[in-house]
Amino acid sequence: MGLLGMIFGLPLAPVKGLIKLGEVIEEQVETQRRDPAAVRRRLEEVERLREQGLITAEDEARAQEEILGQMMG
Repeated sequence: MGLLGMIFGLPLAPVKGLIKLGEVIEEQVETQRRDPAAVRRRLEEVERLREQGLITAEDEARAQEEILGQMMG
């Protein structure tokens, strides 16, 4: 059955590869989203936007809550 399975499974190999690639990308996104250095950079960016007057204090607080919420869970 190994040879038959390989013959019939060969056309599905690109699909299986694409699924695996999606899983790897998802894992990397989760890792970066929870990385303390990346979170700090995002928080600093929000603070910079507030200092430049591009967002309000309420927007800054909301963004900070969202960033920290994503990191925690």
